[in-house]
Amino acid sequence: MSSLFERQDSLNSPIETFIFDTEKRDFPVKQHWHYFAEFIYILKGRAEVTCDGRAYTVSEGELIIFYPSSVHSIFSADGSPVLFAGIKFDSAKFQNISSYVPSVTAILRYARTKDMQIHFNAEQAETLHSREIFSDCIRETEQCLYGRDIMLRSQIYRLILGIVRQWISLGLDINSCPMSSTEIYGIENIAEYIDRRLEENIRVADIAEKCHMSYSGFTAKFREQYGMNCKEYIERMRIFKAEEYLLFTDHSLMYISQQTGFSDCSHFIRCFKKHIGLTPKQFRLSKKHSC
Repeated sequence: MSSLFERQDSLNSPIETFIFDTEKRDFPVKQHWHYFAEFIYILKGRAEVTCDGRAYTVSEGELIIFYPSSVHSIFSADGSPVLFAGIKFDSAKFQNISSYVPSVTAILRYARTKDMQIHFNAEQAETLHSREIFSDCIRETEQCLYGRDIMLRSQIYRLILGIVRQWISLGLDINSCPMSSTEIYGIENIAEYIDRRLEENIRVADIAEKCHMSYSGFTAKFREQYGMNCKEYIERMRIFKAEEYLLFTDHSLMYISQQTGFSDCSHFIRCFKKHIGLTPKQFRLSKKHSC
């Protein structure tokens, strides 16, 4: 299965949207898998889709979803061109949105164990507002509008919750779904654990233990998934968090270094300059002057 692995850039692009025209791109989409969840909406034609050994014929106006780590492929069902829209996203970046709704990772993992429906016919897809949601997501990505990330997430949440309601109508007991993936971590969602603890002194060995993996096995898998080692990922995520503090607050560098998990202010300044090319103070001043 590892030879079929397709790495996604979870750090820089946790959400991807696209239009796939089989007349303009390499096709068919051969068997592969990735840690992202993926939703496909057929705009034109008929596709023969396989997912984890099962075959589906997905026609215009229909929707199919692929769980994280599922092996899938897409072919033309009749040799004619196919046009489809896609949304890929790292479910670990979608945490609980309320006190009673499970995290997206927990929902998808639970639904998969219950063998829930992944192919939705045209009528069901219309009920889910699939065409509208995919169109809005594509537009947000192409036009790079203000608040794009928030809008993309809101549309994906909208689609997922619509799907969950369909599943509930088919008998899914959502009350039995874990509220989050706490204590059920793997490479595909360990970023959720890391992101919540950036201000703590987290160690790679402890993270590997959370995944029930050896240190060496974890580090190899982590690099395969994220394109860097775990220590570097933690540092870069701390820098991203520090950038938000510098841009949107007037907190001191000492306070920011504490809130982002750096050992002290000097360590924060050195790491920030290494990644950004400016000291935190220079970065804050340059952004204020550019506004």
